[in-house]
Amino acid sequence: MTAATLYIDGCWVAPTHRNRFSSINPATEMKIQLLAAASPKEVDKAVTAARCAFEGDWGRTRGSERAGFLEAMANDLEHRAEELALLEVLDNGKPLAEAERDVADAIACFRYYAGLARELDERQDQPLELDDPRFSCRLRHEPVGVAGLITPWNFPLLMAAWKVAPALAAGATCVLKPSEFTSLTALELGHTAHAVGLPPGVLNIVPGLGGEAGQALALHPEVDKLAFSGRPVTGAKLMGGAAADIKRLTLELGGKSSLIVFDDADLDAAVEWALYGIFWNQGQVSSATSRLLVQEGIADRLLERLVEATRDICIGPGTEPGVQMGPLVSASRYSQVMDIIAQGKQDARLLTGGRRPPGLLSGYFIEPTIFDEPHTGSPLWRHELFGPVLSVKRFKTDEQALEMANDSLYGLAAAVMSSDLDRADRIAGQLRVGVVWVNCSQPTFVQAPWGGTRLSGLGRELGTWGLDNYLEVKQVTQYQADAPWGWYQR
Repeated sequence: MTAATLYIDGCWVAPTHRNRFSSINPATEMKIQLLAAASPKEVDKAVTAARCAFEGDWGRTRGSERAGFLEAMANDLEHRAEELALLEVLDNGKPLAEAERDVADAIACFRYYAGLARELDERQDQPLELDDPRFSCRLRHEPVGVAGLITPWNFPLLMAAWKVAPALAAGATCVLKPSEFTSLTALELGHTAHAVGLPPGVLNIVPGLGGEAGQALALHPEVDKLAFSGRPVTGAKLMGGAAADIKRLTLELGGKSSLIVFDDADLDAAVEWALYGIFWNQGQVSSATSRLLVQEGIADRLLERLVEATRDICIGPGTEPGVQMGPLVSASRYSQVMDIIAQGKQDARLLTGGRRPPGLLSGYFIEPTIFDEPHTGSPLWRHELFGPVLSVKRFKTDEQALEMANDSLYGLAAAVMSSDLDRADRIAGQLRVGVVWVNCSQPTFVQAPWGGTRLSGLGRELGTWGLDNYLEVKQVTQYQADAPWGWYQR
């Protein structure tokens, strides 16, 4: 891949303008590579290629044929897993062990949707029972058309797989616009598509700036379906733009998730899952349990051990052995989180962290940070920070815990820690979120639905729900020729 290329219609193409942007290593602040920024003109070429591919052979392929391509893509990614994980670390900053898991999960995603593509052949022409014997009805599941896919920077390859794999499995064609902060592994999908012989135009990749390439893709009249992961303010704009031609939408817009720890919880497990829930991927996780609600009877002991464990976290470049937390993804993200931490010191008691780690003079590093008892109107408590910042509040009763957890504009995820599984199940049933974890935090599986309520977005990704995002259901009803008929009677 050369620096000035985009993947359009099965070819690496040079842009028609000179706009470029740099991929930056967040651990060193050094430039990795100069990339072409797709203009609206390139986006239009990509959408046109996707439309031609869909209207050509791809939209009429059998699921088993598409499954073969998906399996081949999984095999190619698996063959290159080591280099892809390292590239992810350099581009995103996360520790290598996390990047290796992400690549493995992306491979599993392609394999899973290969299986669902094969099952689609069996779902075609399903009979539907009617209450009128003079008619027969069957159902067809057909691809939505051209899908515009806009992915975030926190899980670059994995989030691309979450969208590309089900779209291809359904028989849709794609135009992928990865984040300008982390485009490198998404572009590698172009090499994979080329290597396995994916037909030209089926997958197109146009890195670029959100306000140019992203907007052009979202508003393009030939895009039938738009899938976006990002901020609510951007999601709202996309909804407004999609209204003009009633474009299909799937939106995953983040969260402000709570981890509720009851006083009968296993203390060691609560500390471990609290750490993982907020400091994994430097807190740059849409479902991060950044609000810790602790029952009063266990609060002091839990916090003492949590602070001690937080101070032991190994911070550094993701390529170094033993590193548990890397840098934030960009200079802008670093500045935003540090500004919120500075404001947070006025709103709550800082227990640990809140500064650049000693000895790390370059890179976008922030110590894992814990605040105690911010007021409920503080940005620490209300806003999605997308950084390694945990806020802690205490509660007395189950009802108070539920009220505090549900007091949010978001509704993506929540976690409950308790040895009383009946109570945990009862609390889970009353949390206004799309995902609830019991005695754990953050496990995600390709087979299970992913998405939330309220500001957290629309629809669900992953599982069969992810496939259905890229399908339209058609009924085919037939009149039985030998049946009596009168338009005025049944």
